[in-house]
Amino acid sequence: MIPAAFEYEKASSVEEAVSLLQRFGEDAKVLAGGHSLIPLMRLRLAQPSALVDINGVKELSFIKAEGGKLRIGAMTRHVEIQNSDVVRQNVPILAEIADEVGDNQVRNMGTIGGVLAHADSAGDYPTLAVMLEAELVTNKSRYQAKDFFKNVFTTAMAADEVLCEVVFPVANGPHKYIKFRRRLFDWAIVGAGAQKVNGGWRIGLTNVGPMPVRATAVEQALASGATPEQAAEHASDGLQPSGDLRASPDYKKHLARVLTKRAIQQAQGA
Repeated sequence: MIPAAFEYEKASSVEEAVSLLQRFGEDAKVLAGGHSLIPLMRLRLAQPSALVDINGVKELSFIKAEGGKLRIGAMTRHVEIQNSDVVRQNVPILAEIADEVGDNQVRNMGTIGGVLAHADSAGDYPTLAVMLEAELVTNKSRYQAKDFFKNVFTTAMAADEVLCEVVFPVANGPHKYIKFRRRLFDWAIVGAGAQKVNGGWRIGLTNVGPMPVRATAVEQALASGATPEQAAEHASDGLQPSGDLRASPDYKKHLARVLTKRAIQQAQGA
């Protein structure tokens, strides 16, 4: 398929990108890695009037650990996160997730900011951001992850906002992220993450609704002394996943319980 006609401009700074977005209007889109947006454009499921390419904005590519936080620039590539010693020392689950994003081409071109701003319910980074209470910083605002994602493919950002960085708290305790998929490079049919933080557990779920889910009922059960098997039974509490060609809603709920149990057990070393 061929995308609908669009204008194209390349920005060399955040300020220039914002100016271009304001000029083109609310139908313009930011182009980062492009591995999520371009396929939608080819199918004409997305028809932006203009693309503002921020691949030349070098200031948005960085990985820094400071003050108990891990700061990652929005244009940081998956492969850079995957191979970063700083990430592995401070938020190792993030490096492990990056290691399983797509194939080599995707990991070398795709960016963490692109995945977060795209807000696909099957994305892994959004789940981790919500699970660890990350902060997403734009040219205008600072959003808590739980407030950033509004619906599938929808965020709290205005049309002229550019995501600049994501800030994770240091979380280097026991952890595991598991995603169930039919083929190696597929998006997750369902994913589940477990991370121990300050003596308690954080549990997150991927692709069980329009937005990433933090499974607080599971966290509370674990805090009350429940076993992984007992706690994981609460993973499907309140879920209303949509069915698709790969899984029915009931099957996604089943996977949420099974994968949550496995993630907790493997994080505990069982």
